[in-house]
Amino acid sequence: MSDAKLMPVVQQALDNARIIYKVMECDPDAADTAAFCQKYKLDPGQAANTIIVMSRKVDPTKYAVCVVLAPHRLDVNKKVCQLMGVKKASFADGETTQKLTGMQIGGVVAFGIKDLPVYVDSAVLEQKEVVMGGGNLSSKTLLDPKELTKLPNIQIIDQLARAIV
Repeated sequence: MSDAKLMPVVQQALDNARIIYKVMECDPDAADTAAFCQKYKLDPGQAANTIIVMSRKVDPTKYAVCVVLAPHRLDVNKKVCQLMGVKKASFADGETTQKLTGMQIGGVVAFGIKDLPVYVDSAVLEQKEVVMGGGNLSSKTLLDPKELTKLPNIQIIDQLARAIV
């Protein structure tokens, strides 16, 4: 059992949604998905990344949370724009992501992000188990991705992302 601690807002969101999960300790220098998978010998196909997307040229700016498998590319230009109801969108920069989520880059996770839609690529739910952030750089969450459906603001989206060939 690990002594790693999730960010309190992440812990509270998991507990409130009654999500079943395990906490994994993470070397902060290996919090980035590629480094984490290499160091802990995890298949990148089991890593679910959380990405904040923001509209461009829309006032007020719209935001969305997207969850995709690490070896997949998020379809920002078509699918995400369609879901957000905007013509153009892009990844939020690190500063904006931290301001919106209160989480450290490298540990951002959909749990605990309030008042934003959460779009999860259906390919994530096809995995037996996925690893996600813990809100900080020293922990990760490990769970059956079907547990994500317990979140109140989640939508499962087919072809939100495409496998990188």
